[in-house]
Amino acid sequence: MFEIPEELVKLGIERIAGFPVEGFVKGKGPKKPSILLIGEAPGENEAIKGVPFIGRAGDELNKSLESIGLTREDVYMTSAVRSRPYVWREKKARNGELIQRKYNRPPTQLEVVAHAPILDYELKNIVPQIIVTLGNVGLQRLLGKDAKVSLLHGELLHRQIRHLESLDSAGFIWSAESYIIIPTYHPASVFYRPSNRDLLEQDWVHIGNYLANRKF
Repeated sequence: MFEIPEELVKLGIERIAGFPVEGFVKGKGPKKPSILLIGEAPGENEAIKGVPFIGRAGDELNKSLESIGLTREDVYMTSAVRSRPYVWREKKARNGELIQRKYNRPPTQLEVVAHAPILDYELKNIVPQIIVTLGNVGLQRLLGKDAKVSLLHGELLHRQIRHLESLDSAGFIWSAESYIIIPTYHPASVFYRPSNRDLLEQDWVHIGNYLANRKF
């Protein structure tokens, strides 16, 4: 199993200090996986248990992997941000009392930059057959803000990707080498947009075909 160095974990925690985030979740999987999966950020369950892609979204992802003959042990799971971004909101309790509760939210660009060195390290050291981005955050981390999963999902892309120019910079530059990427929707998207399920299933057919044939 591949492990990022502890000094990189420490750096990531230091760089994101002061943002409304909690926990830290390492990537998990083999050094030479079938797929390198890149999501957006941990949710509540992941932050508590320190394991990527668990809970309802994890169950959906497991189904997608099973549909092409893979398990979690065959893939490396990571994300653009490694700490759970949250926002405080009021919620009405059963007794009618309003209480404050933390809710998940998408990471900001500054939070993505804070944890960019971690994903850069994984991309340089992990050797997958293909990269699969889950949702817009992971896709745009690699290809920039103009990349949209609604337009690119299921496509086989052979592109240069973005990496942080330096630890002192908030800007990205393009890699010298190109990577093979198939974007798809985040597994949690089927909960708030059920129509995505058919698109998601079709994308995973393409991913499975690529792994089986190395071509469409």
